[in-house]
This record gives sequence, structure tokens and C-alpha cells, in this order.
Amino acid sequence: MNPTTGTSVEPAGAPRPARRAVLRTVFTAVVIAGTGGALAPVLLQGHGSTERIQERDAVGPERFSELYKGREIKGTATSVVAAGARPDAGEAGAVAAAPGIDVRVDGRPLHVMERADGSYLSAVNHYESFPTLLETARAAVDDLGTAQLSSLSPHTI
Repeated sequence: MNPTTGTSVEPAGAPRPARRAVLRTVFTAVVIAGTGGALAPVLLQGHGSTERIQERDAVGPERFSELYKGREIKGTATSVVAAGARPDAGEAGAVAAAPGIDVRVDGRPLHVMERADGSYLSAVNHYESFPTLLETARAAVDDLGTAQLSSLSPHTI
């Protein structure tokens, strides 16, 4: 600082960051931190659901049969392998196993679909997903009340 005029004196040729560059750097850092904070719950939630699916698959196919609120519910989930698939073919000839889901309420079929995250939803309660077939069947019984499912499947080939 120059004591006589009160102004700062900088050595000639010394690079000084422009105010605009400093503000751009600060803004970029804030945007990156905000994006990371917003995406953290989504990324952490996806990791937990994968662990739940692996736990369920480690136990084996899901099977249940019980009397729930006076209604008999039965269900199974198995893997169905396409005809002609050879287990010794290795990865080159590997065919993905498709899930075979059969859920019945009082002997009548309940249409159940598996979602990409491994949870299930039914035709009766198709706006909510459930982690297991048993919970899906129970929710369908809760929504049905005293009504019966149709004895014919609407989707036949």
C-alpha cells in the first residue's frame, strides 16, 4: 500500500484473477455440491433395494400358502428357463431366466407383475408396489374386501 495516496500498489506483471473467473469458479462449486446433495438419497436408496433383492434370491423361490382375513392365498415365484437353453453353453449361449409368478386368492388367479427393481404389483393394486409376493397378495385381499376375482384371466393367448 502506498502510504501517501492510500492506494494499493501491485508489482507490474503479477497475474491477478479476474473477478468474473472467481465468481464462475464459486458458482460451479455450488452447483456441483447441490447436485451431489440432491442425488445422494436416490443413489443410496437404489443400493439398499439391490441388497433386499439379493437376500430374497439367496433364500430361493418364494412360496406361501395362508389364510388371510378369511381368504386363502397361495403363491409361488420360480425361474422359468427357455426350452433348448443349455446350462453348459457358458455366457455365449446363456439365456436369461424369466420369472414364473402364480398367485391365487381363493383359487382364482391374481395377475401379478414384477417390476424392474424386483418389487411386485398386482392388477388389483397397480399403483403401489410391494417387496414380496405375500405382501402383494395381502394388499390385494385388503382392497378386494368381500369381492371375488374373476375366474377367467383377461390376458389369455
